[in-house]
Amino acid sequence: MLVGASHECGGHRMRFECASRTNVGLKRKINEDSILVETERGLWVVADGMGGHEAGEIASNMVTDALRCLPAVTDLDELAGLAVEALRQVNRELIELARAGDRQQTIGTTVVGIAIADGFYRCFWMGDSRAYLLRGGEIMRVSHDHSLVQNLVDAGMIKPEEAETHANANLITRAVGVAETVEVDIASGEARSGDVFLLASDGLTRVVADDELATELQRGSLDEVADRLLDTVLERGAPDNVSLIIVRAL
Repeated sequence: MLVGASHECGGHRMRFECASRTNVGLKRKINEDSILVETERGLWVVADGMGGHEAGEIASNMVTDALRCLPAVTDLDELAGLAVEALRQVNRELIELARAGDRQQTIGTTVVGIAIADGFYRCFWMGDSRAYLLRGGEIMRVSHDHSLVQNLVDAGMIKPEEAETHANANLITRAVGVAETVEVDIASGEARSGDVFLLASDGLTRVVADDELATELQRGSLDEVADRLLDTVLERGAPDNVSLIIVRAL
C-alpha cells in the first residue's frame, strides 16, 4: 500500500492511500488483466484483455504501458485528452497486430481509469471494467458498462439484477483493439476527503454484487478490504481473472 502519497497542484494538495490486487483466478491459465497504480500522480487504471493465447495479456499490458508513459500534466481535462489519444494509438497498433497474425483474431482489452487532482476526478473507460465511488456509505457506479446486457437494461428489456447472470453477460460493445473507431466515455465529478474509489475487472463485479462491495469497502484498512474481496471471489470459484484497485482520498 502507498499511504499518504500526494498530488499537489494549483495550491490544492490531495493525498491518497491505495491497495490493489490482480489474480489469475481458478479457471484461466493466464492473467490477461493488467493494472496501473500511479498513486503519486493520482492515476489508476484496470485493463481486462481478451483474445486468448496471451493475446489479451499483450493488449492489456500495451494499454497500461501507454498510460504509464503519459506526460505529467496537472490539468485533468488535458490528462483525459492525452489518455484518449494514447488509447487511439494502442487501438491502431492492436488492429495491425491482429492483421499480421496467421489466424483471424481480435486482440483487445477493456480499460477503466481514474485521475484525481484539485478536488475533482475524471474517469475514462471502454468496455465493462468498472469504476465505483463510495461516499457517505452509498455506492454508485461512475462508469456505465459498454455491453449488450447494459443496452438491454437501458432499453428496459431486462432488469438490472438479471444482467450479471444473463447468457450474453460477457458480450461487450466497446473495447480497445476491436474497431477502427475509438469511443472513450469520460465522467467527471468532485473528489472529497473520505471518498473511496474502486476500479475493477468483471472478474470481481460479476461475482460480488454492488451492495456487497459497499459493505466490504467500509470494513477495515484498504489492504484488508482488498484481501477480503479477492478471497470472496476465490471462494466463489473465480471463473475469470480478477483485478481491483481501491483508492481513498485523505
